[in-house]
Amino acid sequence: MKALKAILPSREQKGFRRALILAAIFFCLVLAISLNRYFSFYTSYDQGLFNQLFWNNLHGRWFQSSLTSANSVASLEDGATPIVSFIHLGQHFVIDFLLWLPLYALFPHPITLLVLQVGLMTAGGLMLYALARQRLSPQLSVWITGSYYSAIPVIGSTVANFYEHCQIPLFAFGTLLALEKKKWVWFWIGVALVLGVRQEIGIILFGIGVYLIVSRRHPWIGVALCLVSFSYVVVVTNLIQPQFSPDVSRLYLAKRFRQFVDTDEPTTLQVLWGMITHPIRLAEYLFLPFDRRMNYLAGHWVSLAFVPAVSGAAWIIAGFPLIVLFSQAGQTALTIWLRYAVTVVPGLFYGAILWWERHPDRFTPKFRRWWKICIVLSLIFMFSGNPNRAFSFIIPDSVRPLVYVPLPRQWERAVHINNVIRNVPKDVSVSTTTHLIPQLSTRRIIVRLPVLEIYNEQKQIVNIEYAIADLWNLKTHSKAFKDSRSELFRTLPVLEKLVNENQFGVRQVEEGVVLMVRGQPSDPAMLAEWQKLLVQLKAA
Repeated sequence: MKALKAILPSREQKGFRRALILAAIFFCLVLAISLNRYFSFYTSYDQGLFNQLFWNNLHGRWFQSSLTSANSVASLEDGATPIVSFIHLGQHFVIDFLLWLPLYALFPHPITLLVLQVGLMTAGGLMLYALARQRLSPQLSVWITGSYYSAIPVIGSTVANFYEHCQIPLFAFGTLLALEKKKWVWFWIGVALVLGVRQEIGIILFGIGVYLIVSRRHPWIGVALCLVSFSYVVVVTNLIQPQFSPDVSRLYLAKRFRQFVDTDEPTTLQVLWGMITHPIRLAEYLFLPFDRRMNYLAGHWVSLAFVPAVSGAAWIIAGFPLIVLFSQAGQTALTIWLRYAVTVVPGLFYGAILWWERHPDRFTPKFRRWWKICIVLSLIFMFSGNPNRAFSFIIPDSVRPLVYVPLPRQWERAVHINNVIRNVPKDVSVSTTTHLIPQLSTRRIIVRLPVLEIYNEQKQIVNIEYAIADLWNLKTHSKAFKDSRSELFRTLPVLEKLVNENQFGVRQVEEGVVLMVRGQPSDPAMLAEWQKLLVQLKAA
């Protein structure tokens, strides 16, 4: 603090301290929620997938993941057996993960990724404060920072499973800060970091490039940025990723943009050309249904008191990520608290900063009261939406029918689940249900039930040794959620058959959680518990 006082004037010290306080509050509260979500077994598939990815990287098996393989187009659509050495880069080109490998090496655990995610999103807010201070007063900059920490897409995506998108705010705001300071070496380093987040994230930079051209601030930098970002996306998705797997084409482009192409394996260029040559269809996806699009935009705007709605810069920069989201088929792209919404955040907040620079006189006591109301509304909407079931200890997962597991019950169940999974050796292959995957993912071979075989490094099919299922969780949530219901219907008959045919022995049954081991006899007492559980599950 003494060094801070020596460097910064008193007014700046006050603003920076407030930004730090907001960051500390965000970090502590969101981390506590995330950790509760993990320890109560509400994290799911992707949390385990990325943990296994980091763990394999740590052991020199670069970007390999059996969980990615089981979630690939080959397994999901072609019915192929998963591969232990499947390379994740075929699905998502996430080379920035290498930056955080030293941290994971110190703490090789799924929790490390949760702390990393909360830390990166928190750091993004402090970077935003530094960016805002290039054009705005300390007071306005603090308000912008507070809006970031209360934004629905920011909180919602941070309390989710670990995802690569948590790097976007820090790297994107850092790139814009370098632009403001005209530190061009750091600017292009920032560009490289943004591109390395994931293959399609270059769309954010493309929007910034278009803004630089239209605003005439740095038109040639803008042209270069558009060319670099567009070329990167095209080269990576069309030339590099297909060398690993066809997932980008068949699993993502074909499913989300099939309305613009007539092939089962489109390229990004074909999708782009399809949009250009089908303008009416594109317009339908961009604007219809209108109420859903407006609700999505309002969810982004509300914490900023709707300023981005009247900021031309915000529309230009964030417009390109919005086009990508609005033009997709399906519902997930327009869910405001999912990770995809983070791609829109840099453009909206930078656009708000630029608008406030031109209209500082609007920062009146009356507007500040309105802004406070908007921030409170943002927090209410976020909380009531129960993003990623992070607040399920307070809010029911479903009202009709009622699905609610109170916090004491969650912790009680967590004790029983841990009693079971602690009996799984670290070096055995495992097949388990979705919400047990993260805690069991620090291993070479893990898949989701009912998958029970996998190709090993020698390209030979081997059998999975351990099967663990939280059937109570699936049954409880199957009342209201299709994914839990379908997983239960897939899993239960398989487990019953394995036991009846003596392929697996029942070794432990506790609170609806079942542990089975291949080639071992069933414990008589546990077999009786298993049969009792079966009767209950089928009768309910």
